[in-house]
Amino acid sequence: MTDTPTQVTGEPGGPGEPSLLLEDQFCFTLYAASRAVTGVYRPLLDAVGLTYPQYLVMLVLWQHRTAPVKDLVATLHLDYGTLTPLIKRLEAGGLLERRRRPDDERVVEVALTPEGAALRERIRTVPPAIGAAVGLSDEEIKTAQDLLRRLTANVARHTSGGGSG
Repeated sequence: MTDTPTQVTGEPGGPGEPSLLLEDQFCFTLYAASRAVTGVYRPLLDAVGLTYPQYLVMLVLWQHRTAPVKDLVATLHLDYGTLTPLIKRLEAGGLLERRRRPDDERVVEVALTPEGAALRERIRTVPPAIGAAVGLSDEEIKTAQDLLRRLTANVARHTSGGGSG
């Protein structure tokens, strides 16, 4: 018996065989980057009483003032089971209100309250702070966003049956 542990390198066994090294996994690179960036958001959003997912909901509402819940689900890539509790907490905090659309009561909309609209001014320091933490030029950020949007669309197409399997 030896004192040295057996090392499994994860190197491919032959030509064309994929690597099993953690650092070679694209999914891990995305996961680590996402965790790092959302970790920078946490203290900034804590200061105004929002979680990162709540911040995303508020961004949509600051842009549109009102939005059907169905549109929030699609825009934020969340399911109803995840979004509904977020909306309820934001409503309990006085930042938005839910209401049925007068012309179609089947549609539930969320709308900013005056308090929710006012929070927008307090949050203006967040994007520059994130930009500084990311440490990329505006052009690099745009390139990364374009690539990630394309990746998202490709994966969505693939998982909805449009891929080659």
